[in-house]
Amino acid sequence: MTDKVVVVGAGVVGLSIALVAQARGIAVQVIDREGPAAGASAGNAGAFAFTDILPLASPRIMRQAPKWLLDPLGPLSVPPAYALRIAPWMLRFWRACAPARVRASTTAQTALMDLSKAELEPFLAATGTLPMLRKEGNLQVYESQAEFNASLPGWQAREDHGIEFRHMTLDEMSAVQPGLSSHFTHGTFTPGWYSIADPRDYTVALADRFRANGGEITIAEATGLADDGVLTTAGKLRGRVVLAAGAFSHLLARTLGVRIPLETERGYNTTLPADAFDLRCQITFGGHGFVVSKLTSGIRVGGAVELGGLKLPPNYKRAEAMLKKAAAFLPGLRTGGGEQWMGFRPSLPDSLPAIGPLPGHPNVLCAFGHGHLGLTQSVGTARIVADLLSGADPGIDLAPFSPARF
Repeated sequence: MTDKVVVVGAGVVGLSIALVAQARGIAVQVIDREGPAAGASAGNAGAFAFTDILPLASPRIMRQAPKWLLDPLGPLSVPPAYALRIAPWMLRFWRACAPARVRASTTAQTALMDLSKAELEPFLAATGTLPMLRKEGNLQVYESQAEFNASLPGWQAREDHGIEFRHMTLDEMSAVQPGLSSHFTHGTFTPGWYSIADPRDYTVALADRFRANGGEITIAEATGLADDGVLTTAGKLRGRVVLAAGAFSHLLARTLGVRIPLETERGYNTTLPADAFDLRCQITFGGHGFVVSKLTSGIRVGGAVELGGLKLPPNYKRAEAMLKKAAAFLPGLRTGGGEQWMGFRPSLPDSLPAIGPLPGHPNVLCAFGHGHLGLTQSVGTARIVADLLSGADPGIDLAPFSPARF
């Protein structure tokens, strides 16, 4: 076995792994069928959501899901054409919402968040991308006393971990973010919520730095995995393998006979011109499942979850519905001139990524399934994978992230 490593996937997770491994003297080649930042790494909200320690699989989501599912353009939808196929995944998700499993997932998620936050700024400095980091915080808004009260257990969990936040009245929210509709009665501001100037620019900058350091990015499609490399449309690439192909990762794992229950959360957004609104921080409209973010490329309105797999055509009415709501919630928002997007978020039913050896194949390391937190957890994941590649102790319990847990 060669000491070379082949990273499958040139998104933010794959490129972060490639750079950290490269810095340790490991020869790395990256392969991607489209090239850097072609998928969700370009179209996400740009947040390093380190305070978002609660798993998506939780009793709270189970309480909200029935109402959301009644609205085909709401925060959560399952297209009828995909409902039967996703049923086994939904059953696993439901089981992961049991209180004991939620507590365990929260502990694991928190550990990965802490590692990712600790590693972020040194990584940005080393890759020349530190000027892209913003520390403007996040404002979560609520429409009623009841909705605010329902959020309090989650904030208590964050307080127990030492995460800073401030609950706010409408007047206090308006001081942080002018122009917010009086429809919102309460809010919570988290100053430790960071963001990147633009996720596409950031990912491309990582690719440029990797190449400048002598790394190679091959544009070709990975068609299968082997214990000594990757089969591709450009021939076989030999080496240890890191599987970081996002929503397509489970299809490649299957070529080695391993089935991992990865599903695709299809996310939608509209990016408006930069002058569409005077946005001071990212705003989360949690009751409606979307955020509004300020990027150098514009004001991005997006989020929600459509559990529809990889093959169904996009339903851009979902993006339009979020934009219509954003215009009502931010009355000064100008909604013309936007660019729509749909992308695939790779999600596992317990809301934790798969990090570690593929079952039965120790020379293939998994690094996928981060759901909404790929950018957030990219550098922490890179540190862990580089430790595994170099035989170092990651210093974090990897059992909750084991690909063998399914």
